[in-house]
Amino acid sequence: MQVILLERVAKLGQMGEVVKVKDGYARNFLLPQGKALRASEANIKGFEAQKAQLEVRNLETKKEAAAAAEKLDGQKFIVIRSASDAGALYGSVTPRDAAEAATAAGFSVDRKQVVLIAPIKALGMHDVRVVLHPEVSATITMNVARSVEEAELQAAGKSIQQLAAEAEAEAEFEIAELFDDMGAAQDGEDL
Repeated sequence: MQVILLERVAKLGQMGEVVKVKDGYARNFLLPQGKALRASEANIKGFEAQKAQLEVRNLETKKEAAAAAEKLDGQKFIVIRSASDAGALYGSVTPRDAAEAATAAGFSVDRKQVVLIAPIKALGMHDVRVVLHPEVSATITMNVARSVEEAELQAAGKSIQQLAAEAEAEAEFEIAELFDDMGAAQDGEDL
């Protein structure tokens, strides 16, 4: 199906281009979202008449998105989840969770704007891209932890594995000291 793009669509084209797409993609996504029109003679003439208005509207939304991206870029959000001792989550952090964390902090982010390259299934700091406009995006950091204290430690640069290793080494050291003290006490009794 031939369509006229009413805005820039990633991996497809710029505003005003006539492109050929699969029928289902046009009917189920581009047309209902208002991102394109069928490429008929009447629609092409109508688009040419409205092109200036669409470009102005696109610039306005791009400026608004750029202002929001400037505020949002680099922000860190904490998500509390239950996880195993090894740091594997019971479940995962989804785009909806990232959007809810950003919205709770006062930003207007929809789950459809959040782009996860792979599901977040481990504790730690994860960079997530938020697409606010087809030409504007921001990067936020999701701090996934089991508690707020753990999130603060992660934000300071310590990983869960480091903390577990330190706690284990400290416990082994205490056990070794205890056995040394017991051995010294028994040596003193033998005299």
